[in-house]
Amino acid sequence: MRGPLAWPPVPVMTSRSTRFDDLVLDAAEMLERRLEHELGVELAVEEVPPSDPAPWEHGVPLGRLFPAERTLPARLVLYRRPIAQRAHDDTELAAIVYEVMAEQVARMLGRDPEDLA
Repeated sequence: MRGPLAWPPVPVMTSRSTRFDDLVLDAAEMLERRLEHELGVELAVEEVPPSDPAPWEHGVPLGRLFPAERTLPARLVLYRRPIAQRAHDDTELAAIVYEVMAEQVARMLGRDPEDLA
């Protein structure tokens, strides 16, 4: 009988994209604790940014905040591959994810990103 070498609860079976998603959720929890309320945004992860950057973006964006419109809530999108390419290890990856999210949330709230660091 054939089967996988490691079952889903084993870390070996966790994909890089799943680990990245977990880092995003961890960063969101940390930000919510720091702010002492929910972020009030939908979180999304995309592999790469679209090929048409916003006029104010220089270089490759790591994340983008889409403001709330009519019935749609604000949405914060992080781009997995550009962020992952800048990190040398998992600790640095977690720090970059938090930094990108803090910067975008601070912009949404009209606060200084250093307040959330």
